Amino acid sequence: MAVESPRGAELKGAASDAGTAETTEVTADTGAVAEGPGTARDTPGGPEPENGSPAVAEAPSGDVGNGAANGDMKERANDGAPSAAAVAATGDAPGGATAAFPGASARVPSLRGIGSWIGGRAGGTWARIRRHPIFSVIIATAALLRVVAMVGYQPAMFFNDSFDYLHVAMGLYPHPLRPDGYSFLLWALKPFHSFALVAAVQHLMGLGMGVMIYALLRRKFGLPGWGASLATVPVLFDAYQIQLEHLVLSDTTFTFLVMVAVTLLLWHDRPSWRIALAIGLIVGFSWLTRSVGAPVLLGVLAYMLIRRMGWRTMAITAAACALPVLSYMTWYKVDSGKFAITESNGIFLYARAYKFADCHKMHGLPVSEYPLCTEPANRLPNSQDGIWNAASPLNRFPGTRFSPENNAASNDFAKRAILAQPGDYLKVVAHDFFRVFRWDRTVFPDKATYSQYEFGTKGNALPDWRMDADSTASGEARAYERGDARTRVIEPFGGVMRGYQDVVYLRGTMLGGVLLLGLGGMVALWRRFGGEALLPWTLATGLLLAPAATAEFDYRYVLPAVPLAALAAGMAFTPEVRHRLDGWWRRLRGRPGPAGSLDVPSEPVGRKVPEVTAG
Repeated sequence: MAVESPRGAELKGAASDAGTAETTEVTADTGAVAEGPGTARDTPGGPEPENGSPAVAEAPSGDVGNGAANGDMKERANDGAPSAAAVAATGDAPGGATAAFPGASARVPSLRGIGSWIGGRAGGTWARIRRHPIFSVIIATAALLRVVAMVGYQPAMFFNDSFDYLHVAMGLYPHPLRPDGYSFLLWALKPFHSFALVAAVQHLMGLGMGVMIYALLRRKFGLPGWGASLATVPVLFDAYQIQLEHLVLSDTTFTFLVMVAVTLLLWHDRPSWRIALAIGLIVGFSWLTRSVGAPVLLGVLAYMLIRRMGWRTMAITAAACALPVLSYMTWYKVDSGKFAITESNGIFLYARAYKFADCHKMHGLPVSEYPLCTEPANRLPNSQDGIWNAASPLNRFPGTRFSPENNAASNDFAKRAILAQPGDYLKVVAHDFFRVFRWDRTVFPDKATYSQYEFGTKGNALPDWRMDADSTASGEARAYERGDARTRVIEPFGGVMRGYQDVVYLRGTMLGGVLLLGLGGMVALWRRFGGEALLPWTLATGLLLAPAATAEFDYRYVLPAVPLAALAAGMAFTPEVRHRLDGWWRRLRGRPGPAGSLDVPSEPVGRKVPEVTAG
């Protein structure tokens, strides 16, 4: 294989051919670096990128070979800032129009320079669209759908939990039921007084997740453009994902943070301490956005251990994650007297055990926990009824429902029930876990809750329940918006989204197929514990399993797993996986496969032998 020239020499040659100055060479190289992580040194055969992986792996699968790689780099260099000749012509550099016409006004060349710069940026954008035509169409269509949702349902949509997050944002304090991470986002956006802005930010997060999937599969794992684009469809086009982004809820922010952490970790085979620090902080903030972020940290650390990234990297990640979490817990202790994140973990676990707990099988149950017992004939139908229903046994205790005393008693009762009836516990967990993969989407847990996951025909009135002695839910929403915050349905845009949601969404069985695709790719790389796909696949499965194990199934808990599952499925079609599967297929059919690794010689050995022996 021919020896590649260093990147700087190639850019210098390209700049000389174009008649540009030496400064233009540096500018063009900077423009190429700005393309994304790892592109500054992704010349095949040249230096390795910062992440430590071979540079050839960074190039798209269709760019194998010197000519394609060099052409791609030249195109990137030309996509950078305007050339020195163009700058000089506008008078923004010495010897330009100002020197040629000493009497000319300085204002006119400056405007021309701005116009030239805008034209250069537009040309670079168009060049990127031409390099990624399929994904460009997909991301543009996905953005258009989100614009239709924003126009059709103004300013945003609300769920029951929305008003707890909003209440914290109106006057920050550690909430006993759920951590405040999402409330911090609402608080940061409060000066703009716009729920529409909140929805817009969340829609951008949804689009950003699609971009991360595409970038990883295309640039890092070598999938063709159409294959990487296909993997983004479950995230970008699912109507329920779009509706969740339009709700004032924490789920989209949580999913986006997890995807950012996964992208950083997969992009760098050997993360530097700065990358490890960033990953830890992001995972910590995801933990403060939803409590299920704690298992995400365990998954990240386990992946680092399996990939042998070193104890130093793992320690930095864990310490960085602990920094925001411990700071929040300290704030909670100052406010409430307890070093914790919430006072709800035990109560939610009680809701899980409420479905099967039989006090006759629980030996040594404290008398103080007897009020939590319920005979099977009197048990309410859903696990969530153990928390929210007026007939919940929790209401037999005095004081507030989410008090430290109630949380501790519920936690102890639930653990006793699980230890006394492990089979019953596994049964209800399996039932809720496999409910995820049903083809039909049924009304659950009740019609009122289920309807909040749908684009409706009319906006519901904001609730007037009291948030504290001085405020109501509707009053705080109006104060945040500084106007009417009730959802208004604008036709025909609302009708478009309702019709779209009836047809285009990821069914549970489809999600199961996506997970099986990812699992198949991992099996092919079983000697390496499934390769890089281990991280997104295990996190996706864990995010589906955690609600079933600690609370109850809910449709909104399914969607955060979809981007990770789609990424793992796309990684099942990397060149390495396809090579392994092809080798297995050849052995099954009794045909010898090509010896050696993926790097098959491009020339017959017989032609290379004379060249070696001639020396």
